Amino acid sequence: MFERMTEKKKEVRVVRRIVLIVALILLIIIGIAGFQTYSYVTSALDPVDPDSEEVITVEVPIGSNLDSIAALLEENGVIEDARIYKYYVKFNNESEFQAGTYDLLPSMTLDEITESLKTGKVYREPLFTINIPEGLTVEEIAENVIAEKTSFTAEEFLGKIQDPAYLEELMIKYPELLTDEILGENIRYALEGYLFPATYPIYEEDPSLSLLIEQMLDTTQANVMQYQTVLEEQNQSPHWLLTFASLLEEEATAQSDRQTIASVFYNRLNDDMPLQTDPTVIYAMGEHKDRLFNTDYEFEHPYSTYQNKGLPPGPIANAGGSSLEAALDPAETEYFYFLADSTGENHFAKTYEEHLANRDEFIGN
Repeated sequence: MFERMTEKKKEVRVVRRIVLIVALILLIIIGIAGFQTYSYVTSALDPVDPDSEEVITVEVPIGSNLDSIAALLEENGVIEDARIYKYYVKFNNESEFQAGTYDLLPSMTLDEITESLKTGKVYREPLFTINIPEGLTVEEIAENVIAEKTSFTAEEFLGKIQDPAYLEELMIKYPELLTDEILGENIRYALEGYLFPATYPIYEEDPSLSLLIEQMLDTTQANVMQYQTVLEEQNQSPHWLLTFASLLEEEATAQSDRQTIASVFYNRLNDDMPLQTDPTVIYAMGEHKDRLFNTDYEFEHPYSTYQNKGLPPGPIANAGGSSLEAALDPAETEYFYFLADSTGENHFAKTYEEHLANRDEFIGN
């Protein structure tokens, strides 16, 4: 009996040791998990990248709730974790976020992001802004914007956007937008037409050329890729869209109906007629002209739509949103000709005879 009691005590001690070891292991696991959870939550409450100056444009649609806004912010890399942000917002009793377009940064705190969404404007004020008007070429952007507003010269900017190594980096970063079409044999500037016209906030005193260029490309991608489904249905590429839209942008006046101008171009393309749009000749010649003469129309160049049928090899300017939309949604007309009078109003014609009559009436000799 004594031996059995001794043996039983040994078994109890073994069981206690096992229980103690299991308990210690569980405590260690719980401790590690708790520390990892604490570290993750702490990290998610901090800015994604405190040193980043990248501007991320986020579009918050009307009617968005907290779940969709948080998911949108995480998807765009503005916050680390959508669930943590939702708990943070609810804990601080924040609400009434506003729809709109926000230029946010990964370096913004959750408070700054929340304040921006509540007020409907970016909480962080830029040091200055750069405005790219619609219809500028990359040379005009270089001379009239970059050289005027930054420490870079026009030559440095143009050199950057023609640097093969940098273009390769951009094509990797924007694979759907920047395809091999931008490197075509007759392309003058690979990024012509890809620097979207808009007002860009700058948060650095001396921003790099890469930052400036990629801000513009980010905006172009946001505006172009919203039509990705339509482009696929029409078997067209972003390059085609930006090229077509650039012709509309250059032909447009303050009173222009871009959709009707687009219909003229479509009708000519469908009838295998050259587009014969003057801005392509001016771009081909590489110099600004207020008026073209007969000899100019005979200038042979891949970009001239008088000498070549179809669209030019690439965009001839940077088009705005209204031109992009018109390129994909033209009016239905039977017009093949148009001209603008001195007030900027366009006059359309179905036949060449009607076009000549319009020229005599609204322009004269």
